[in-house]
Amino acid sequence: MKTPQPLPDPVARAPFTFQEALDAGVSYRRLRHRGLVSPGRGIRIPCGAEPAPGFASLVRPFTRITEFTSASHATAFRLWEMPGFLPGSDAPGIHLSRPDSMSIPRRTGVIGHVGQFFPDELTSIGGLLVTTRTRTWLDVSRLMTVDELTVVADHLIRVPRPNLEGRSDPHASIADLAEMLDRHKGTPGIRKARLALEQARVGSDSAPETRLRLALTRAGLPEPEVNPRTELLDGVVRQPDLAYPEFQVAVEYEGDGHSEAGQVVRDIAREEDFARAGWTLVRLSRRHMANDARSAVSKIRSALLTRGWSGR
Repeated sequence: MKTPQPLPDPVARAPFTFQEALDAGVSYRRLRHRGLVSPGRGIRIPCGAEPAPGFASLVRPFTRITEFTSASHATAFRLWEMPGFLPGSDAPGIHLSRPDSMSIPRRTGVIGHVGQFFPDELTSIGGLLVTTRTRTWLDVSRLMTVDELTVVADHLIRVPRPNLEGRSDPHASIADLAEMLDRHKGTPGIRKARLALEQARVGSDSAPETRLRLALTRAGLPEPEVNPRTELLDGVVRQPDLAYPEFQVAVEYEGDGHSEAGQVVRDIAREEDFARAGWTLVRLSRRHMANDARSAVSKIRSALLTRGWSGR
């Protein structure tokens, strides 16, 4: 079999549309070669492309094959790497949306949607048109629970740590999320989104922290402060995941990374700091989060009762 002519950059490295290939000088004959995979009409993927295409590069040509088409819903949820459990987010099929003045996207491997989109509800990531984080939060609300929508809301409004994340501004504010809901009254799932926004708090650094906070208040415990700056004795400052300053009880959720040797040393030092200052530090792990964090709630309730909480 005759070796096909090499594809030019950039279509040699990632999925592309016919028009992109033609603009790069590729012939129709070359586009019909069986060495190219066809995930959909007018789209091709180079076999053995290096580096192997990621999810975003697979989605991108589907948004470019037809004008005004954006990745949305579960696909945008994955592209933004949002936390929270979205049923079916790992199911096959690419979710695409168009303005409701156009026809619904229909092609193999695509789940099509139409809707009303304000200009600031769409953005581009490397040539891939996608719904913004705030619009995506609203679009997935129909399928998510209130608590999981709260996990996403907390993720969007949290203030980042510039030295670790390279950004200083949150993805959104509470006002941004509220405006999104006001724009799209009557959208399926909007009641759950409103309840989630009422539960959202600035400060949560992870999904387990949000789920734990919600479990505590649901169980009748006081609502804790989230990642408060806590000055201990001798000018030592700590920032526990959750805290009850009135009762000098702090809570830390320790994920998988806390098993590393260096982190173990830091965790011991942290616990010693709280103990010297007269605080009780409740340390939790994934096993405490089962059954709506029942074990975690029990540990924290016991600590609060010991420190003078009346239990009412």
